[in-house]
Amino acid sequence: MQQRRIGDVTVSAIGLGCMPMSVHEGEPSHEQAIATIHASLDAGVRLLDTADAYSPTKRMGHNEEIVAEALRSWSGDADEVLVATKGGHVRTADGGWDTDGRPEHLRDAVEASLRRLGVEAIGLYQHHRPDPEVPYAETLGAIAQLHEAGKIRLVGISNTDPGQIRQAYDAFPLASVQNEFSPRFRSSEPELELCAELGVAFLPWSPLGGMSSAAELGTEHSAFATVAERHGVSPQQVCLAWELAKADVVIPIPGSSRPETAIASAAAADLELSDDDLALLG
Repeated sequence: MQQRRIGDVTVSAIGLGCMPMSVHEGEPSHEQAIATIHASLDAGVRLLDTADAYSPTKRMGHNEEIVAEALRSWSGDADEVLVATKGGHVRTADGGWDTDGRPEHLRDAVEASLRRLGVEAIGLYQHHRPDPEVPYAETLGAIAQLHEAGKIRLVGISNTDPGQIRQAYDAFPLASVQNEFSPRFRSSEPELELCAELGVAFLPWSPLGGMSSAAELGTEHSAFATVAERHGVSPQQVCLAWELAKADVVIPIPGSSRPETAIASAAAADLELSDDDLALLG
């Protein structure tokens, strides 16, 4: 598979977003979740994206535990895989979401993630979402201290704007930015362009937005179906290849809960789009 870099680490050009394995209680089954991760790794994926808040209930860490088990039971070399987790987003008692960017919370969250993942240092730790109740400088300062202490190898941020990206870039060696970006959600283009300028990896989450139904493809996103027909591939694979062509810092992390879709997403890294294709896609 085509490869790209996050900090000083080489990873596959397409990663696996593991959140769908922990959204609904019991769906997918535990066995299917493990099989999906194994299929993705066997297809060449070397970046797994998780978070402590990915859980079907308020039980923090469910998804991290699945990732750790899948790596322990995989037949390949787990040391080749970069595990990216996140902290600072929390689940509420009613199953909702909230933010907690307090330094004390992040210190505790990192220690808990280290235990669940079974590692001495987290490969890539991303602050999940800015907390409007906590000055961003305080949050970044806590993460910088955790990095300096060796708890975190690479540092990233998520769901941020250009000003916050520059603030983080000045606070520590910023390795990645994870924002939503897709055919349906293109408003993170300024953040993508800034990451390309700074040499920081840009990880689009929900990268297949707009590719989920025939109705969507039949309207504003029909160009993806047209290009897919030209190449004999799926519109979803065209979407991922289009994002890869945006800049060499882009590493999409499509989510999956089935081995077949994980394998199909990985194959998109080998799809080469022509200038005419890219012009049509916009």
